[in-house]
Amino acid sequence: MTVGEVTSTTVVSSGLPRAADFVPHALHAADRTWAETNCYVDLWIELLHGLDRDPVPAGACALSADHVGDQWEFLKYQPEDLRTLYGIEVGELNVWRPVLEHVLAHLADGRLLTVEVDGWWLPDTAGTSYRAQHVKTTIVPTRVDVDERVLEYLHNATTAVLEGEDFDHVFDLRTGDDGALLPPYVETVRVSATAPTDFVGRAVSVAHAHLDRRPSDNPAKRLAERTLADLPWLTTQDLDTFHAYAFGGVRQFGATADLAADLMDWLTANASASLDDAAAAFRDAPRLLAPGSEKNWRRIRGLRRIRALFWVARPWLARTEREL
Repeated sequence: MTVGEVTSTTVVSSGLPRAADFVPHALHAADRTWAETNCYVDLWIELLHGLDRDPVPAGACALSADHVGDQWEFLKYQPEDLRTLYGIEVGELNVWRPVLEHVLAHLADGRLLTVEVDGWWLPDTAGTSYRAQHVKTTIVPTRVDVDERVLEYLHNATTAVLEGEDFDHVFDLRTGDDGALLPPYVETVRVSATAPTDFVGRAVSVAHAHLDRRPSDNPAKRLAERTLADLPWLTTQDLDTFHAYAFGGVRQFGATADLAADLMDWLTANASASLDDAAAAFRDAPRLLAPGSEKNWRRIRGLRRIRALFWVARPWLARTEREL
């Protein structure tokens, strides 16, 4: 689609499942210990699912995850893994015109975009950030009707619809009262018509690559030590600060471990590996701090259970490396 072809009556669609037909992947089942990870990984789980690709092997990035000072690493499916496993190329887009025009043009040409937006305008976050809190997050637009001002989009673990005023503002990340716009971070997603062959062999190679660059020590131990050290400060903070701290630390740790456990199950089932013990170890550690496991995380008695993380987590990667 050329620049001049973007009109007020343009309707473009990605071919991905419509919001009314959306069924989430099993990685987002409600009975999981951690039903969501973060906006980026959750988005990619459902995007790969919508493309009829199995997202579990991309969770190999969990094997090289680290604790980075004041938080657990914000896990992301790696571009090189998406290329190796699925033949999908991901790269940054130069945002040189209004974001909506980029979205229309790329959808019309058969490409997808991941777009950084303000969660204030996303109705699927009702009860958290929708019209209540300005939060940076990422979506994949899947269908746009400019004339009706309606957008269907992938976000977190769902496909949703926004319209009206939300449509008018969702792509505008304003920087000040002067109306100046900060261009968001946008990625192009180019999907090969055919997936690469030898998917299992590629999945094993990707897992090995992440094992090879895992931290030299135990990041779960560092997470436990840092959380305990932060406890005197944390108990003086308000609930919003507490939730932000927990999201960046123990929640990301737990979600990472769950993805790693799923990968162990997948490799056991598909690659003739014996990784049941490793899967169990990955699942046991985050349950110590899973939602509802402590009546009050602010109490020292509850948070001291983080010490146990390191004892459970110690054998994770050694077992995984031995069996693969």
